[in-house]
Amino acid sequence: MSSWRSWHRPLTVFSAVMAFGALFSAVGLVVDDRILVGAPIWAKPFKFYLSFTAYGLTLAWMLAQTTWGRRTGWWAGNVVVLTALVEMVIITGQVIRGKRSHFNAETPFDTNLYTVMGLTIVVLWAATLVIAVLLLRTRLADRATAWAIRGGVLIALVGAGLGFLMAQPTAEQRAAGDLDTADVIGAHSVGVPDGGPSMPLTGWSTTGGDLRIPHFVGMHALQLIPLFLVVLVLLAPRIARLGDARVRLRLVRVATVGYAGLVALTTWQALRGQPLIHPDTATLLAAGVLLAAVAAGVGAALRTTPAPDPVSVHTETEPASDSKEFTA
Repeated sequence: MSSWRSWHRPLTVFSAVMAFGALFSAVGLVVDDRILVGAPIWAKPFKFYLSFTAYGLTLAWMLAQTTWGRRTGWWAGNVVVLTALVEMVIITGQVIRGKRSHFNAETPFDTNLYTVMGLTIVVLWAATLVIAVLLLRTRLADRATAWAIRGGVLIALVGAGLGFLMAQPTAEQRAAGDLDTADVIGAHSVGVPDGGPSMPLTGWSTTGGDLRIPHFVGMHALQLIPLFLVVLVLLAPRIARLGDARVRLRLVRVATVGYAGLVALTTWQALRGQPLIHPDTATLLAAGVLLAAVAAGVGAALRTTPAPDPVSVHTETEPASDSKEFTA
């Protein structure tokens, strides 16, 4: 495990700035009582700042693991920093103006800002893809660590890509026509307008589908899958079977596949206009199948016979014989 001093420094500094932005937004939540699209106006920047704090730190650590194309990775990390900063400046600036940042086509100025945001996210996604390629080509000594890093970043790319679905005009907006003169183009919600009844803290819709759910779940695979491996390593001294590197590798594989299944399930549910907390029979059946498959995978992984001790095997199988010393 590399020292934090070897982490990508611009991304590390960026994460510190994002943490400060989250604190600033938290103060805004307390002192500013304005409501925008059914939510406290500072809720969006608060969540974005927190998300970018974790995103930046994780990429900074992952880039320190690369052994191939490190200069390319350094520049890709810098691109992530620059594009994310532009994104957050626009989001925060729009909050100060009392305007929504996403999907806003109310004025030419708002439209241009939203266009810039769209371009920065595309570039950020491409830079993350470059980092993913570097990680795929990096040989790591521990196979479970390699699987966790690669699986996490690939699922995160899919989760980030789901954000592009929100930028498309909804069926209701297309039916209304006049997209060239519409004030809002795109939406988080599916089947219901944005700003309706929502879950506390997350703000996810409780009356329709919400594409922010698979977007959130997918992007945070970047942190959660490697953290799952960290937990396994911490438990290894207490649970003997987890001391076997093969068992940890199989468990990480199961967790990665299961997590990808969760992203697919929440995407399917959202696209059908179904709230997360009100699943129908089909969603419950799919979730049951996914849970059963993960449980079966965990059981199979834990049943793996630990590798024999090479020393004991050598001692037991090598026949006794008179030793002879050879000298040069």
